[in-house]
Amino acid sequence: MAGRYDIVHKTFWTDPYPDLEQIRRLGPAVEVPQLGAVLITRRDDVFEQEKRVETFASTQPDGLMTVLMGQNMMRKDGAAHQIERRAVFPALSPRTVRDHWTQAFAEATDQILDDLGPRGSADLVRDFAMPVCGEALKVITGLTEMEAHDMDRVSQHMLDGCANYIGDPDVEARCHGATAFIDSHIDIAVTRLSTAPDTSVLSVQLQAGLPMDAVRANVKLVISGGQNEPRDAIAGTAWALLTYRDQHTLIKTGAARYLDAFEEYARWMSPIGMSPRRVDREDKVLGRTFKPGERVFFMFGAANRDPDVFDNPNRFDIRRDTSKSVAFGAGPHFCAGAGATRVLIANIALPKLFERFPDIRLAGDAPFGGWAFRGPLKVPVAWGSA
Repeated sequence: MAGRYDIVHKTFWTDPYPDLEQIRRLGPAVEVPQLGAVLITRRDDVFEQEKRVETFASTQPDGLMTVLMGQNMMRKDGAAHQIERRAVFPALSPRTVRDHWTQAFAEATDQILDDLGPRGSADLVRDFAMPVCGEALKVITGLTEMEAHDMDRVSQHMLDGCANYIGDPDVEARCHGATAFIDSHIDIAVTRLSTAPDTSVLSVQLQAGLPMDAVRANVKLVISGGQNEPRDAIAGTAWALLTYRDQHTLIKTGAARYLDAFEEYARWMSPIGMSPRRVDREDKVLGRTFKPGERVFFMFGAANRDPDVFDNPNRFDIRRDTSKSVAFGAGPHFCAGAGATRVLIANIALPKLFERFPDIRLAGDAPFGGWAFRGPLKVPVAWGSA
């Protein structure tokens, strides 16, 4: 029927882009019953409608993220959202990133590369991108007692829970275990920060006097968004440059930057594939009457490959103008950590990786997975005589 499209979950998870292309062609707002949602897939529609929070509300009392992680600022609109966003801002401001986080990011990355060097081979997801992001998040969140591999584990389990639209009980149980683990580390850090406050996300919220349930939920939000997506973008962008070597040559010759490669990868592969909303009032828009309580997905991954906006959108091209990409969102919930992410990936992780191992090469296949959150499952590489 018009306005409806059926998917196969496994196929959609493995590679959503063929289905998303068909959905985008079918109409501006298409029901996908297997996801229990109406998908909005065209770039300009996503850009415009995501801002209309009076209809497409972020507040979702029964949504997976709220139920599993608590009601963070991403699941609030209007004044409630702005209060918490302003409270978190001092931890993620450009000045804080420059004065506090950049050196910490660089030192941790250098140590990780020092440890990897003698091995001659690695999985860029597990052995490089994961610890780089985990170490960065330890200082950003304030949970410095947590190990980097635990930061990655709890982030993955929370994201799996937030994308668990088929209701797998094992996935839900792992998510609950992850949030309990984070809460235990928050309790440890609160004791330390009460006498030695700093610029971490946890500390600035405590200093702003936010309620503890909001503080906990926002720390979990930062972990869920600040670990897996940058991890996948670091490993994925490196894989793309190793696969499309002509693109990497542009960087080596000064014709492009690692920032250009990251921005294009984030458009092309969209580590954050969608953002869910709940219809808050009846509204006729995009050729459809939306009813209160309906679930809507703004599909960033589809929007970023809209051929009406991006020429040859399925191609990785770091010379592309990515200014219309919605990889970080488009409305009031634009990613608060975008600046820190760009510095970590484009200024530190990627250039240091390729400078340290100039002969780095792919050493096997790199499978990808996911649609709500998407990235490489592994990226095997080698250097030297390995």
